Parts: sequence; C-alpha cells; structure tokens
Amino acid sequence: MSFFEALHIDKNFTGHTALSDVSIHIPEGSIYGLLGPNGAGKTTLIRIINKITAPDKGHLKFMGKNYTRNDLLHIGYLPEERGLYKKMKVGEQALYLSQLKGLTKSDAMKKLKHWFTKFEMIDWWNKKVEELSKGMAQKVQFIITVLHEPKLLIFDEPFSGFDPVNASMLKKEVLELKNKGTTIIFSTHDMASVEELCDHITLIDRSRSILEGKMDDIKAQYKSNSYELEFEGDPESLKKQLKGNFELIDLVPLQEEKSRAKIHLTDSGKGNDLLKLAINGVRVNAFREVLPTMNEIFIQAVNENKTHSKNE
Repeated sequence: MSFFEALHIDKNFTGHTALSDVSIHIPEGSIYGLLGPNGAGKTTLIRIINKITAPDKGHLKFMGKNYTRNDLLHIGYLPEERGLYKKMKVGEQALYLSQLKGLTKSDAMKKLKHWFTKFEMIDWWNKKVEELSKGMAQKVQFIITVLHEPKLLIFDEPFSGFDPVNASMLKKEVLELKNKGTTIIFSTHDMASVEELCDHITLIDRSRSILEGKMDDIKAQYKSNSYELEFEGDPESLKKQLKGNFELIDLVPLQEEKSRAKIHLTDSGKGNDLLKLAINGVRVNAFREVLPTMNEIFIQAVNENKTHSKNE
C-alpha cells in the first residue's frame, strides 16, 4: 500500500488540459521526485494535493484512506514562490504561522529558537522580512514548513536562491527528515539534486505521466549497455582486443600513459567478456558500467514523448 496516492487525476482549464489521467504512488519514507518541463502540470498536481484546487476527475488517498481537508494538518508545503509578509518581523511572523499549524505558542517558540540557532539565523529574529535575502527568506519558510513535524512534506524548488554551502546544508536536513520517517515530494528542475536525493520519480510531460518508478529501475531501463575503462598502456593494444561485439566510442588521454575509454556492447556482448579482452592488451585500473544521468533520461523521455505526440 502506498503512503500517498493520486489516482487518475484530470484537470482542465479553459482551453487547456493541465492533467490527463495522471497517477502517482508514493511509498512511505521515500523522497519522491515530481519532474517535468515548465507547463507540464506539476504545479497543478501540487495545488490539488494541497487542496488549493480540486481535480475534475480522480481522487487522492492518504495512508490508505480517502484524502480529506483534515489531513492537511499532517502536510507541510514549501512553495517556490515566497509568501512572507515583508513588513512583519521575522520571529513574529514565524511564530504566528507556526501557531496556524496547530502548535501552542510555547512549543512553537521552543522549536523556532532551536531551528533559528541551527540555521545561524537567531540574530535575524527581530528584523523585518524585507531585510532578508532570497536565500534567508527561504530558510525561514523551510523552518515554518517542517516545524509541526508533518508526515508528508512537499518541496517545490527548495534550493532556489541558495549558494552551494547553504544548499548542501538544506539537503542534509531533507535527508535527515527522511531518515526520521518523513515522506517527501520533491519538485525541481535540478537533476543533480534528483540524483542525490530521490528514491522514486514521476516525470510529467504535456499533462501526462510518461515515466514512473524507482530511480534504479528507471536508470536500468534507459542504460545503453556501455562501460568505462580506466587503463594504463597503449590504446592501440586495447583497440586490437576490441573485436566482434565491442565498439570503442570514446577515448580520453588522462596523464602519462593513463587513458579512459567508453565502450559500447552489442546485444550479444557482455561486460565480463569485455574485461577479459581488455586485460590482455592493457592494465585495467577501473571498470564500471555507464548508467545514464537523470538529466539524460529527462531529455530523452521528453523528446520521445514529443515525437509520439506528433505521430498520434
């Protein structure tokens, strides 16, 4: 049973289909990537999950039951667009919004002081929101989002506006939340963060879900049967060994007599056979299968869907 499900969701606006028969199945305790090009329908689905708008068809399930407005108390949502009141003081606003999530004033104050100290923001408590940088404002909203310890967190481009140091810090916090059992929906265009954080993904394009599943399974589905060798010796000796079912598609000199080669196997070729041949010609220092990056999979899947849609 999935922790959260959106089943056969349709949503239409005047002259535009935002979602068409989209389903997602989110396992408990996972970080679930919700991916897609601009305008694909991701934001509409997030708005439906947050009950900001309603689907035309389909339904949602949370922890095995029909999803109701009361379940919003167990959800934290960090939107890409900042929603803080600029003229209010940072601490005053954080305290007010935390109480809206059901925390008592004393509990909220205790937890806020902990997070503000952890994020090195305690000196900003009595300053106005308009004095914050984009990254600092996002830190405040992150704290408010997670403070009531929701069972499901939804992050929409959570690292936008952060320098590498603060982005790394926030990623660490996201992983810590997952390790404590929180289920997370993570929407982003940053495929490097998807690689780093996500267990499962759904890719939405042109209002439809075109790819869904475990990251490892999807990478295996899109792999090109290629391997990478780092070796010492004469590249010509390696080339002589590659015959029949092996094709050298890239060769990069590294340093001194070291090189790196990318080799493609035909359907009948096997990695072990390639390694056996290679060590007859050169000294192999490293050998690994080349798996596609999420960026490569994203581009390939979207282009294939575009071609398919034109041919329909």
